Amino acid sequence: MAESPRTDPVQPLGSQRATRIYRRTVIVLQLIMAVELVLTLYNGLWINAFLVAAIIGITLSPAMLGRHFRVTVPAEFQLLAVLFVFASLFLGEIRRYYDRLWWWDIALHTSSGLLLGLLGFLLIYVLNQNRRIDLHLRPGFMALFAFLFAVTVGALWEIFEFSMDHFVGTNMQKPMLGDDTGLTDTMWDLIVDTLGALLISVFGWWYMKRGERSFIVDWIGKFTERNPRLFRQN
Repeated sequence: MAESPRTDPVQPLGSQRATRIYRRTVIVLQLIMAVELVLTLYNGLWINAFLVAAIIGITLSPAMLGRHFRVTVPAEFQLLAVLFVFASLFLGEIRRYYDRLWWWDIALHTSSGLLLGLLGFLLIYVLNQNRRIDLHLRPGFMALFAFLFAVTVGALWEIFEFSMDHFVGTNMQKPMLGDDTGLTDTMWDLIVDTLGALLISVFGWWYMKRGERSFIVDWIGKFTERNPRLFRQN
């Protein structure tokens, strides 16, 4: 018997609005970076041109990877991820906001802890795809997994920054508070990463423990509804 074609469920009005906002935001950011790419090529700034082109590719990657692996990520999370990449790589590195604004790096690392914590909550559902999720996962375990996931990725990023500075000669670990070695910058990055991860983990645990809905639960619900093949029962 031929298999019936796969049809996605109709998105509710809120999801459709979020998807439109995400697409429009990506278009605007792409236009901004395209102008920057033309200017860097015109001025012969080849390294910056390569970085801008790479950032453009990164901002397009969520949609491309989603289509390739047939996974639909909530538009709200994609929007936050794209804005974070734009703020950290384009504004931070290309437009040098890290040097212009002393708090830019701290704010972005705090945000990364929040985003990675959210990703941890989503990931634990995928890892538990063959179980009755609501019956087998306790809120405390989910929160702990999300926290550890975010902190681990944050620590791996700091190792990446150190490796790039040591072997490639970049300046990702920037001088801070009179410390030219970059150690203070690294430690503050780890601290605010941890605080951001702790905040979102406690927030998620609190709402799940009380049985109340939050945007975390809503996003997870959207993810499970849009990706039923990931949650088939044995």
